[in-house]
Amino acid sequence: MTLTQLRYLVAIADSGLNITLAAERVHATQPGLSKQIRQLEDELGFQLFVRKGKSLDAVTHAGQHVLERARTILAEAANIRSIAANLRNEECGELRIATTHTQARFALPPAIGALNQRYPQVSVHLQPGRDADVLGQLEARRVDLAVVSSAGAAPASGIALPAYRWQRVIVAPQDHPLAQRREPPTLDELSALPLVSYESSLRAESSLRRAFDSAGLRPQIAMTASDADLIKTYVRAGLGIGVLAEMAMLPGDVDLRALSADHLFAPCTTWIVLRRESVLRGYVLEFISQLAPHLDRRDVVRALASDAPRSDWPAVPHWRERTALMPVGI
Repeated sequence: MTLTQLRYLVAIADSGLNITLAAERVHATQPGLSKQIRQLEDELGFQLFVRKGKSLDAVTHAGQHVLERARTILAEAANIRSIAANLRNEECGELRIATTHTQARFALPPAIGALNQRYPQVSVHLQPGRDADVLGQLEARRVDLAVVSSAGAAPASGIALPAYRWQRVIVAPQDHPLAQRREPPTLDELSALPLVSYESSLRAESSLRRAFDSAGLRPQIAMTASDADLIKTYVRAGLGIGVLAEMAMLPGDVDLRALSADHLFAPCTTWIVLRRESVLRGYVLEFISQLAPHLDRRDVVRALASDAPRSDWPAVPHWRERTALMPVGI
């Protein structure tokens, strides 16, 4: 039994039993991957997969047990490599981040830019996706950390570090009647207008929907998108009034007006989520420091080693306060 065989096993499971996709992910040939799995099954004395012709149909009951242990072994092997690299003071490697389009586009660039200045030999790989998929990438060990947001409690999986708080804004074209007023809109007024917002707004647990529900109102969601730039594009096209994260409004958006929605919707928190008991490379800690400078590195390391989730993190800064908290050079 080898680490390579276990890595191939996990890759197949995480690729939906698609051998071709699994081989691509581990940079192996399909025949080579299949051969290694067969050799592992021969050594163990039982099948790991149910086969239907030349395709894999399911993971066997015994295979599920092996798969669970394989993930643990591979995680510990990765931790050992991280420990060794840290002791050698290596400053090269890869940082894989799963996040949403809004965070990738508007929040992460300064932190990634600062990381590149400090660790020019570290390559960063962003995997933007939908809210529902981001944590799954972390749990499947395809990424090193996830950056997600919620209006309620911290994500239940992994170790969640609070990075910053933010609010939604209402966005309208400058010539729209809503943009001509001095007072912010009410939920009553918004419920009578077509809205353009994030895909998550369609979910029953969405804080946007909960705000309308609590007022006995039903929002008219005319269109959704995962990308804030697309939301602004369709607001400009006249499809509706935008509801999006405040950091998505840029100085160049002079044809749009952002109206405060602090009084309408609960504030959101952006979280940096790490796998429990993982050993972080120095450059990962540097990235966390750049994105959340109020967090002490030693506290982050202690939180990863602790069995109990930590709830006494320092006060979480608001997005509007971040420029004052960012380290010099960003």
